[in-house]
Amino acid sequence: MTLAHRMELDPTVKQREYFARAGGTAGLVWNGALARWNAEYEAGAKPKASDLKRRFNRVKYQQFPWLTNIHRDAHAQPFADLSKAFRNFFAGRARHPRFNKKGKCRDSYYIANDKFSVNGSSVRLPMIGSVRMTEALRFTGKIQSAMVNRDADRWFIAISVEIPDPKPSRPRGKPMGVDLGLSAFATLSTGQKIQAPKPLQRALRKLRRLGRWHSGKPLQSRCRAQASRKLARQHRRIRNIRNDVLHKLSTDLAKTHSAIGIEDLRVKGMLQNRRLALHLSDAAWSEFGGPWKYKTALYGSTLTVHDCWYASSKTCSACGQKRASLELSERCWSCEHCGTTHDRDVNAAINLKPDTAGYAEIHACGEVGAVRPLVETGTLPYAHLCAQVDRPIIGHA
Repeated sequence: MTLAHRMELDPTVKQREYFARAGGTAGLVWNGALARWNAEYEAGAKPKASDLKRRFNRVKYQQFPWLTNIHRDAHAQPFADLSKAFRNFFAGRARHPRFNKKGKCRDSYYIANDKFSVNGSSVRLPMIGSVRMTEALRFTGKIQSAMVNRDADRWFIAISVEIPDPKPSRPRGKPMGVDLGLSAFATLSTGQKIQAPKPLQRALRKLRRLGRWHSGKPLQSRCRAQASRKLARQHRRIRNIRNDVLHKLSTDLAKTHSAIGIEDLRVKGMLQNRRLALHLSDAAWSEFGGPWKYKTALYGSTLTVHDCWYASSKTCSACGQKRASLELSERCWSCEHCGTTHDRDVNAAINLKPDTAGYAEIHACGEVGAVRPLVETGTLPYAHLCAQVDRPIIGHA
């Protein structure tokens, strides 16, 4: 099992300059290889990343003599990344590879596992030596690779580690269904609702102001670069708030419940609705399923992913009868067959709950008897959730 730990770096001024040059080099090589690939493909040939890399290696130090001051991994890995990107594109798993935009605030470059070493809270990187990290590597195992990237004005390193396949004991909590929503970020099958933090909607006014300030600055000016960093910092803050609640919720449920049921939603199609697009993006539905897959395997619980066409909201959780139609505005409805009144989201979460037998319920202090509640019954704010759950297993800003 491979896990990644992303940590912030505390580099010196010279180290920051090298990071920027290495990230720019990786972007330059990617753009050149992509342009050559597109030209050959349009001419009717079948380009290969290995051929592009071989031709580039023959002339790179003559055309770009400054590459001698940049470690070779930074201008060798883009060819492998380009090959993988086109494989995903032709398989229908991703869109067509695009050119990197110069000066973007997420420059990155790759480092192979035999080119760096980790010692406590520092990492020794090629060409620049030891760089301090804000925390030590959390996982113990075989180091696979590292990726140094910039997020706004801060630098991070993500280290991939191969750890032995975990064999944890199965959590004894009862199965749990989780339904996504807009009024509430997540509704559990116990009736508990977790309010969405809505970081984008709360910061939208400031984002618009920073965007207007950025667009009014002259191109290639120091003022525009400063405005770009401020805008990127605001986007980073929004992203961190969104990831924080997602990781904390998934970690707590995976640790305490024997089985978890979620729904595979077609978020890309839902985003075509201009009235819901902003709210769906703010809730980060497309990223919801990612943490559950490895966290359930890490803590021993079972993950059940229901098909996107499963009528979880329209099916009565009491008698199993399916309603013909259910408008989005109908938040409560009554079953015509058994007369049970349902909350739309709670009913969907109950239907998503896996039908798993043989679990034992646990008390909040560990005794067998009652299920440990994630939060108190009712709709609770995001801050209350943060106070009751553990930190996520994957580090982020």
